Amino acid sequence: MHKLLIFHNEKLLRHALTHRSYVHENPTEGEHNERLEFLGDAILNFISGEYLYRHHSEKGEDELTRRRSALVDEKQLAKFAEEVGLDFRMRLGKGAIRDGGYQNPNLLSSTFEAVIGAYYLDNNSNIEAVRAVVEPLFDSVPEQVVVHRSNVDSKNRFQEWVQRNITPNPPKYITVQAGGLPHAPEFIAKVFVGEKDYGVGKGRNKRNAEKAAAEDALAKLQKQGLL
Repeated sequence: MHKLLIFHNEKLLRHALTHRSYVHENPTEGEHNERLEFLGDAILNFISGEYLYRHHSEKGEDELTRRRSALVDEKQLAKFAEEVGLDFRMRLGKGAIRDGGYQNPNLLSSTFEAVIGAYYLDNNSNIEAVRAVVEPLFDSVPEQVVVHRSNVDSKNRFQEWVQRNITPNPPKYITVQAGGLPHAPEFIAKVFVGEKDYGVGKGRNKRNAEKAAAEDALAKLQKQGLL
């Protein structure tokens, strides 16, 4: 059994594993895990930020922010959840199970966050106890995976977030040449969801400018706790 699943208080672990859909069908089973999910999200953001700051002294804020997004995004947290064996331990309602809940990245990642929050409480709010089980998971993610997901997929990741949280329509990019030399033009791109401006970026071509705009949008969402 993974160390993250070893609790002094087994009730706390069950609470962390309990999804809203299970409580809806079993109202006498207590609270769902969303408050613990909130706590776990905050703890993971802190530990991942400190971890990246310590391991990449040469990286700037923007790069560290993108790497943190890649390290604790829904897809990666879902992988961590499967790695520690949370998938079939989740307490889900029958409907959620029929809909493939044990393999749902959103449910896996949110349960992982809840278990992190619960583990912190189970260890007398000792952040070092959480760090000891989380950092080996961070270490297991190959460097090339973090780099690829933090840079190459920024437009895809922003589009996925928009379509999951706001609208099925993809974001729109408006890109214009903003100067530079004839052989080295500079472009500025803005990314919009509906009429709202979410990010802006510069680049030596339209593609790089749009990627920078998506990265800016993701960084702003991360700072607001929305990603």
